[in-house]
Amino acid sequence: MTVSRTTANWAAFTAAEPDLAATVEARFGAYPHHVLATLRSDGSPRTTGLEVRFSRGELWLGMMPDSRKALDLRGDARFALQANPGDGTGMGGGDVRIAGRAIEVADPETKAAYGEEVEPPEPFHLFRTELTEVVRTYVEDDTYLVVQVWRPGEAVRTIKRT
Repeated sequence: MTVSRTTANWAAFTAAEPDLAATVEARFGAYPHHVLATLRSDGSPRTTGLEVRFSRGELWLGMMPDSRKALDLRGDARFALQANPGDGTGMGGGDVRIAGRAIEVADPETKAAYGEEVEPPEPFHLFRTELTEVVRTYVEDDTYLVVQVWRPGEAVRTIKRT
């Protein structure tokens, strides 16, 4: 199995797979808080709550200054992001996850534009994301478990299981 090191921003994913991107964005838009997984300096996982923003062709992660998750991402940019499944077990739209790398934004103009749009508490860390994988899992016709997997440079792969 060959592992791809290719990444893409949100705009590239949306251009490549507009239907899946719309579903994923709708799932993240259904609730404000989601779960971010980062890696601690010792390599162990850390999960924390996070709000995300899709804007200007990017998936943005904003964080309080010197938060553990921000410090984790500064040390190892890899992350996984799980959409809030919501109440009960309905999972309308399915379960969606995004993996990739979070790149801290140092450019004052970019941070200012984000700040004007979102109005976060100041100061804040801002990360733009480079996607390595997007996964949607859902149940079809109460019979099949369907898994859609997208990686940059590849078409969506769909797997159905009974």
